[in-house]
Amino acid sequence: MARKPSLHLSGVKEADALISADPFALLVAMVLDQQIPLERAFSAPFDLKERLGGRLEAAEIAEMDEEELAGLFRRQPALHRFPGSMAGRVRQLARIVVGEYGGDAARIWKTASSGPELLGRLAQLPGFGAQKAKIFLALLAKQLGVRPAGWEEASAPFGAEGSFLSVADIDSAESLALVRQHKKEMKAAAKKAAPAGS
Repeated sequence: MARKPSLHLSGVKEADALISADPFALLVAMVLDQQIPLERAFSAPFDLKERLGGRLEAAEIAEMDEEELAGLFRRQPALHRFPGSMAGRVRQLARIVVGEYGGDAARIWKTASSGPELLGRLAQLPGFGAQKAKIFLALLAKQLGVRPAGWEEASAPFGAEGSFLSVADIDSAESLALVRQHKKEMKAAAKKAAPAGS
């Protein structure tokens, strides 16, 4: 029997097991992967599941009162530095998963006929801009074996083999360090290129 792919992004065994097995949890983590350490973003779905009584169901979150969900996000330790707005995005994500994909988050990629089609679907999700959609497409392909036709071009440059550009390339402490180094270099280059006084 083939071994199921396993993600190593949160640094917490139970949290990594959840995002590896539960497509909705993985999407929630990707929504939250903004302006907080990536380990926190990818461990947050596990914490949210615990706060929801051991369930992380798109249908349940879609129907939740926004303030109630925001309260779960705010409970210490907070799930994000912007708990209110991120709770809103996660609820919006849940509503899309329920309304457009029958409550099955994996259908977003399982029913896509091509890389460009999947990229378009991802770019429509709350909190996913053009770049995050490409990164998530690369993550699906590189680590979970989801490779619709044309995924390499659609996810470029993040789908490139042997790159250390994003979360799509992290499968160990070593690759995490290389991705962090790349991001640091990109920030430094952007700062250097910015006109004085901007």
